[in-house]
Amino acid sequence: MVPVTRMQVAPALAQVLPGPVRIRAYDGSVAGPQDARVSIELCSRRAVSHIVSAPGELGFARAYVSGELAMSTGDRSPVDHYEVLRTIAGACIGTLTPRQRVEVVRALGREALTWVEPPPQEVGAKRFVAGLRAHLPGRDALAIAHHYDVSNLFYEWVLGPSMAYTCAVYPRADATLEQAQEEKFDLVCRKLGLQPGMRLLDVGCGWGGMVRHAAKHYGVRALGVTLSRRQAEWGAKRVAEDGLADTVEVRHADYRSVTETGFDAVSSIGLTEHIGIAQLPAYAARLAARLRPEGRLLNHCITRPDEESRPISKRGFIARYVFPDGELPGVAKVIGVLQRAGLEVRHEENLREHYAMTLHAWCDNLDARWDDAVAEVGEGTAKVWALYLAGSRLEFERNRIQLHQVLAVKTSDGRSGMPLRPDWGS
Repeated sequence: MVPVTRMQVAPALAQVLPGPVRIRAYDGSVAGPQDARVSIELCSRRAVSHIVSAPGELGFARAYVSGELAMSTGDRSPVDHYEVLRTIAGACIGTLTPRQRVEVVRALGREALTWVEPPPQEVGAKRFVAGLRAHLPGRDALAIAHHYDVSNLFYEWVLGPSMAYTCAVYPRADATLEQAQEEKFDLVCRKLGLQPGMRLLDVGCGWGGMVRHAAKHYGVRALGVTLSRRQAEWGAKRVAEDGLADTVEVRHADYRSVTETGFDAVSSIGLTEHIGIAQLPAYAARLAARLRPEGRLLNHCITRPDEESRPISKRGFIARYVFPDGELPGVAKVIGVLQRAGLEVRHEENLREHYAMTLHAWCDNLDARWDDAVAEVGEGTAKVWALYLAGSRLEFERNRIQLHQVLAVKTSDGRSGMPLRPDWGS
């Protein structure tokens, strides 16, 4: 009987990581070009077990977050996660062919197929499963808490003073992140046609940036609602510090619990992604019911490029580590549900490149405070965020996801109250 010859670990992994990547493994083996900018080190057998056993990018993320896999980009510290992901984009990590799996098993023996417990940052697959049942108020609160109740201090470091965790709008290429976030809020206010004394409802208000901006600069009375308790506490404190307590409320609540009606405008900036595709018709109907006749709604959300493109994988990294129960519709779906809710769609634009720029700035902020972030939330969670932000930037740049603003109005006997031509500028 001819004995089976085991391959070394690094050459085995190089089969699924082609390109300019240097691979080092715990067995002393090395593969890939010596001058590669990106290097990956497999620190133990557990790293390859993660990669072999999990689909797609999930195994790679598990190995990295748990510390079983290390990455480097030249002399840069911390590692440039964007450069790593861009370099290995398209590699079939975790999607091994049967032959490739055989080669990996030869390199590691049967231990390569041994189940390895995921790191604690991963949400259990059975706890969050996207779909209609997923988006009940109590479960949505759990999903929101998983992502947004990490640490307000951590968010301050990553997002900057605006505490705006949505796509900025860059008025020019050299604008700062703060200038771009200010422009985003102001663009929404202009599109909504806000005037002094109007009433604004902002659903999924985050830390209250939109309601504070609208009250300060447009003289409106504003209600913001968020499912995140930490966001609501931070936002309420900031409202008081800004002297806006008489005109602005940041409420810890589900948007579905808002009973007030007659709002002149409703803004939804970054909430739709959490709603669930099956729930979008009810979402649109609820928001339409909050508006007065001729009131406007602005929906700002991440979308798939079209309805046929791949949705967020329920088994992937984003769903398990970042946005449990998150789902991305296509913009046609968003427009369709608004129309069926009785709203007239008047304007739409894609801000995809602006989100890539926003994410670039957030990545830089995280890198600048990396040691502080690790001390605040732990190395595993900091790594999750680094992968998520860098990977999302790459997805926007590659047009795998988009960001659309859709403006709609609640007509009254055909009257929209809209200007003949858009008057909100660029």
